[in-house]
Amino acid sequence: QVQLVESGGGLVQAGGSVRLSCAASGIIFSIVGMGWYRQAPGKQRELVAGITRGGTTNYADSVKGRFTISRDNAKNTVYLQMNSLKPEDTAVYYCNTLRGATNYWGQGTQVTVSS
Repeated sequence: QVQLVESGGGLVQAGGSVRLSCAASGIIFSIVGMGWYRQAPGKQRELVAGITRGGTTNYADSVKGRFTISRDNAKNTVYLQMNSLKPEDTAVYYCNTLRGATNYWGQGTQVTVSS
């Protein structure tokens, strides 16, 4: 059974930093791509950053240069380092992976950026 467990969210002031973690189990972590998504109130869930099994990364334009996704295959964990945070980054952040035709999601972690 695939499980994704996020941690590291919280309340931070604008301009601050937060690092999110997502621990995965039930999958061969080293061979799957991973992603971070976010959903703000009243908005659709959107892709923030992704990382392939080979380490290639991609980012939403709104976070390029501020956020960094990385992975530690020895720990079955993917990270999202978020710097220079803005109030518009406030959202629930979700970890995601795709195995076969099934999308798996974590429970989400709230990040609130105060102005």
